Amino acid sequence: MSTQTPLRRTRFGIGLATTRTRAMAGLTALLLPLAAMVGLATPAQAATSATATYLKKSDWGTGFEGQWTVKNTGTTALSSWTIEWDFPSGTSVTSAWDATVTSSGTHWTARNAGWNGSVAPGASVSFGFNGAGPGAPTGCKLNGASCDGGTVPGDNAPSAPGTPTASSITDTSVKLSWTAATDDKGIKNYDVLRDGAVVATVTGTTYTNTGLSAGTDYSYTVQARDTADQTGPVSGAVKVHTTGGGGDPGPGGKVNLGYFTDWGVYGRNYHVKNLDTSGSAAKITHINYAFGNVTGGRCAIGDAYADYDMAYTADKSVDGVADTWDQPLRGSFNQLRKLKAKYPNIKVLWSFGGWTWSGGFGEAAKNPTAFAQSCYDLVEDPRWADVFDGIDIDWEYPNACGLTCDTSGPAALKNITTALRSKFGSNNLVTAAITADGSDGGKIDAADYAGAAQSLNWYNVMTYDFFGAWADKGPTAPHSPLTSYSGIPQAGFNASDAITKLKAKGVPASKLLLGIGFYGRGWTGVTQDAPGGTATGAATGTYEAGIEDYKVLKTSCPATGTIAGTAYAHCGTNWWSYDTPATIASKMTWAKGQGLGGAFFWEFSGDTSNGELVSAINNGLK
Repeated sequence: MSTQTPLRRTRFGIGLATTRTRAMAGLTALLLPLAAMVGLATPAQAATSATATYLKKSDWGTGFEGQWTVKNTGTTALSSWTIEWDFPSGTSVTSAWDATVTSSGTHWTARNAGWNGSVAPGASVSFGFNGAGPGAPTGCKLNGASCDGGTVPGDNAPSAPGTPTASSITDTSVKLSWTAATDDKGIKNYDVLRDGAVVATVTGTTYTNTGLSAGTDYSYTVQARDTADQTGPVSGAVKVHTTGGGGDPGPGGKVNLGYFTDWGVYGRNYHVKNLDTSGSAAKITHINYAFGNVTGGRCAIGDAYADYDMAYTADKSVDGVADTWDQPLRGSFNQLRKLKAKYPNIKVLWSFGGWTWSGGFGEAAKNPTAFAQSCYDLVEDPRWADVFDGIDIDWEYPNACGLTCDTSGPAALKNITTALRSKFGSNNLVTAAITADGSDGGKIDAADYAGAAQSLNWYNVMTYDFFGAWADKGPTAPHSPLTSYSGIPQAGFNASDAITKLKAKGVPASKLLLGIGFYGRGWTGVTQDAPGGTATGAATGTYEAGIEDYKVLKTSCPATGTIAGTAYAHCGTNWWSYDTPATIASKMTWAKGQGLGGAFFWEFSGDTSNGELVSAINNGLK
């Protein structure tokens, strides 16, 4: 029996290689200030008219990001600065940037770099570091004097307030309450942050935010400020969904979901802004951001540089505003945040696994509760908790073979989805991408998909990649047939048989999304126009042999026929199969007739610059 082999195979490999290169470069840059223990600072000067404040910007359990800010509160410029502080035993700086950081035991010293020592009156300069351990700095001194601008040892920054609770939620407002922070010299006020931006400063421990949009998601945190204007760490986040707004998730109440790949920002030069400029963002309901890794039984970052560190210039940014070197979140995550601000109806899920990283699910299945906790901690990280509305798992394949073979047993998928739903709760989306192998004794029969569906909002049924040039001699066959046809190379390898089998097993039709590929699969050395011809190998593709984007094929090899609800093209000696706006329209009609929950597609960058395939799905679901 042929093996259904998803598109992620080598496209992901390209992205991963780029990721490793950039990640190593970034790591080297971070380590340089600590490795270069030669002093860069100029002689210290009196700092009676300057302050230094500390902020714990994020904490991911095994480490944290800290930031010191020097502010010149006087009338003459500072020519250099040196900050000293103590960490308790077990807490340390592991890497730093924009300053030279050294230590003697538990005493730490940071000196300005050669380019940022001068601080004009009223100006500020910051440097950051990554650290390990649970402690907070004490005994702060700036150029030998108090960090709060006085002449006595500096006071401690305030603690984090309690995570806010939300009440009295209406269409346009919410009341927030939190427990007070503590400080050795007293709390002055609190900054209330909505989606990472300060919206109010209050003296008490409650605040009512008005002027909100109905049916919209918001994320709130609180940060305390002491009498010396030192800010402490940000509290935990509370998510709020305002009432009202109503309406269906998309046209006709159907889901229209697209995958956005983290590696697409490299060679493909495809960014979140393209979703806006193509018109696609106005026509979709959900985005799956692919992929996070699954390793060691845990969810993990897939590409740190692309995900949250890559700096965007104004021309490539969704809102036309360039990233700054010191902002807390950059990369595609920040661009998705900006996209959601412009299109509040869009929900974003973080997808984990995929063809390359599905091998990690077997270990995860040994302790589903621990796996779910790790995923929750990562998806709900305060740096980007407001970006994501849930999690998607792309396990290829439970208790069956993909890139590797899994032997976790038929109950493994259900155990994992149950644990994820328990941890993420009812306010988050939990979904899964699954096989479309409808053959007798095939992959759908290998796992308890009906049982797992009880914990999921929907399945993305991968009704594509049934056939391709991994069978290099052919026979040629459409990779995404909607139905069977005479001469199909493998019985059960079509969308209709897969959907029928899943429904027969007890998966509700409303929890099934039909998959559409925004690409074609092709062979070369083909003389026969109709499917079933022989070939000599894979046709040439831009990024991978045997694969090409729709936006290329529509003009380079236009469709010459249709079979089983999808198109094929024979041009020269090449033979391709792919979906067009016309075949997508017929597939959407079929999906609605089956009562399916909607459709999804792999992936945005294969579409034309004006998003004609996304438009076809959107129009077909109405």
